[in-house]
Amino acid sequence: MTPLTDATVLITGGTGSFGQAFVKRILNTCPKRVIVYSRDEMKQWEMAKTHPSVKYFIGDVRDRERLHLAMRNVDYVIHAAAMKIVPSAEYNPFECIKTNVIGAMNVCGAATACGVKKVIALSTDKASAPINLYGASKLCSDKLFIASNSYSNTTFSVVRYGNVMGSRGSVIPLFQSIDDDTLPITDKKMTRFMITLEQGVDLVMHALEDSIGGEIYVKKIPSMRVTDIARTIKPKCSFKVIGIRPGEKLHEQMIGQEDAAYTYEYKDHFKILPAIYDWHNDPERIKDGKLVAPDFSYTSDKNTDWMTPAQLKQWLKS
Repeated sequence: MTPLTDATVLITGGTGSFGQAFVKRILNTCPKRVIVYSRDEMKQWEMAKTHPSVKYFIGDVRDRERLHLAMRNVDYVIHAAAMKIVPSAEYNPFECIKTNVIGAMNVCGAATACGVKKVIALSTDKASAPINLYGASKLCSDKLFIASNSYSNTTFSVVRYGNVMGSRGSVIPLFQSIDDDTLPITDKKMTRFMITLEQGVDLVMHALEDSIGGEIYVKKIPSMRVTDIARTIKPKCSFKVIGIRPGEKLHEQMIGQEDAAYTYEYKDHFKILPAIYDWHNDPERIKDGKLVAPDFSYTSDKNTDWMTPAQLKQWLKS
């Protein structure tokens, strides 16, 4: 039994990489109804071939009225819709704000108006100390979901992780697609967190069971140097350093030192509790967590857990 058993679940952006993996997982938990809400009719058409029992709803999170219609009688919402490509957001800032910020407001409002029990919003490492518009817009989104707990009977929480291994736009399929043994590297010192789609789904499922409202969940995952990723995929490769793209970070950060006073550690994850309303001192939210050190931060370059080339090679085979 999970919270989703015999429940109605809606996933915004449900035809994306995460949405498809999440739908595949929850169909085994016997939900009453699963609704995919997205704006790409072709992706929905293709997804329906694999999951014909799912209900497909064409709509955009920018459209408040459409969201209200889609969320009628919905118990749980997973908000995965976002404009995610960093350079695209830098060059199209108005569109990024409309989707990532206004869209988040619309999800909060529709969920509250429709009496949704719980909303889990997907965030990104780039929302921690953001240097690009995508990260700044997702930080705004996170704040909106957290603050919504103060005026709504709906519970809102956030799950934060970085680029998913092998997903569209990540570095692994980029390296695999290049025929030449000379691979473009932004910076030889660059590091990245490594998370699988399955781990991302696991964290959302945990948040659905554990959350009371306002928490940001961060999965403990390994790091890897981008040069090691490249050599694992193409052992004989050489590098062409092309420089960091607009808005790109050298290292990923999930939790900044500024959040250490509100961050608790658990076996497999961290939990950042809200600073507002003294919620970070709430025993029901803390549970069995241990407060991290005052100078704690969680970054890909200072991580204590590193993925080896052998482990990545095994993942690539599977």
